Amino acid sequence: MTDGLVVVDKPTGCTSHDVVARLRKIYGQRKVGHAGTLDPDATGVLLVGLGRVTRLLRFLQVAGKTYRGTVRFGVATTTLDAAGEVLDRAPMSVSRDEVVAATKRFVGEIEQVPPMVSAVRVGGRRLHELARAGEEVERAPRAVTVRRFDVEDFEPGPYPLAAVLVECSSGTFVRTLAADLGAALGGCAHLESLRRLAIGTFDLDEAHTLEEIAADPAAAVLAPVVAMRDLERVDVDAERARAVAHGATFTASALAATGEGPFAVADPEGSLLAVYERRGAGMKPAVVLVGGAS
Repeated sequence: MTDGLVVVDKPTGCTSHDVVARLRKIYGQRKVGHAGTLDPDATGVLLVGLGRVTRLLRFLQVAGKTYRGTVRFGVATTTLDAAGEVLDRAPMSVSRDEVVAATKRFVGEIEQVPPMVSAVRVGGRRLHELARAGEEVERAPRAVTVRRFDVEDFEPGPYPLAAVLVECSSGTFVRTLAADLGAALGGCAHLESLRRLAIGTFDLDEAHTLEEIAADPAAAVLAPVVAMRDLERVDVDAERARAVAHGATFTASALAATGEGPFAVADPEGSLLAVYERRGAGMKPAVVLVGGAS
């Protein structure tokens, strides 16, 4: 079984689960999962874990995201993006300066209501499942952080188009940003296209198309320790490595851990042993990849 991380450049027209299914066939194993869902029409960086790295995906899931997209003003859709049916259409007379000014309202910590067509769970069911059944339910707003919301290009007209760059926290819906931006300008809008440029430090420069992965599967795999490169790394000696393999707890000073964590713990050869987290004054394993602990 292959253990590692694959940075995929997801094509349009397929789901994140479709990508996982394709990689299961390519690598000949069932243990494959992804971090950070991309909508079918969206493209770009999708992180896929193989083997034991599937147990580490939650640490990748929370990383910040960077997107480039286009927002079409004057047209509202059922899904807030181009995949949905048109709900409303009315020309909007807005300028680039007005759009730029409006984006500033959405920078910082804001609250978003998740769209009905999303993977968020309400009452134990995913919203997109309820939406397909024709149901609409109350969704509590969620706090997210938008670090950048820049207008990179603008095409005026009765239905203006803005090219935007968004840097945001995990859990942010860019199509909700697009719809809310339209409302802030006194009309409506939807997200016409979206490409994810990066998750944490994993960006398109490291991404492989499905065709490239199929042609040379081994070349696309990053080692588990690389998969956790955005965490603070702690290197231990052979004696502590044996203790880590058995799920031992430590004081922070014993592991020479100075940050808030989580911490990627590596052995003397540089291989990932575990991810540890702070628990009060101690350090306890969240995931152990080797030995008898889990």
